[in-house]
Amino acid sequence: MVLKYQIEGQVQSSAGKDMSEEIHIRNAVPSDIDAIVAIDDVGPTEEKPAYWRGIFEHYGTGGKKDRVFLVAESAGEVVGFISGEVRAWEFGSPPCGWVFALAVSPQVRGMGIAGKMFEEICRRLKQAGVSTVRTMVDRSNKEVLAFFRSQDLRTGKYIELEKELV
Repeated sequence: MVLKYQIEGQVQSSAGKDMSEEIHIRNAVPSDIDAIVAIDDVGPTEEKPAYWRGIFEHYGTGGKKDRVFLVAESAGEVVGFISGEVRAWEFGSPPCGWVFALAVSPQVRGMGIAGKMFEEICRRLKQAGVSTVRTMVDRSNKEVLAFFRSQDLRTGKYIELEKELV
């Protein structure tokens, strides 16, 4: 299934392509991995290809409706991705959707692409039988926090606790 959205704005991609045409949100395929690696701005660069291949193998193959790996594409170029799954084992919580990865190319941020991808992953997770979606965000990442708050995510009933092991 490919969803099409008309995104307003005239933006040039890194390759100089006009990105003002429709945005297509579709399932990720193996040939998207290089673009996903290029968009991902978290973690050591040398570890990303192997990491994303493993993520794709787990989330992007097999057609399981409880695992979702989507990309946003414009003019044949991947400009964003989102991934998540249904989990039911965290601390006795009922099944819920978890979004664990979301990124949009810096050239097209602010055009609503992340919101459209989030809307689509929520639709698919709801089809998989859940009524709640969760994610975790570094509290110092104000941009990502603001995005998820704009999507109506709020602090949930669970609190993350951690300890540095030295």
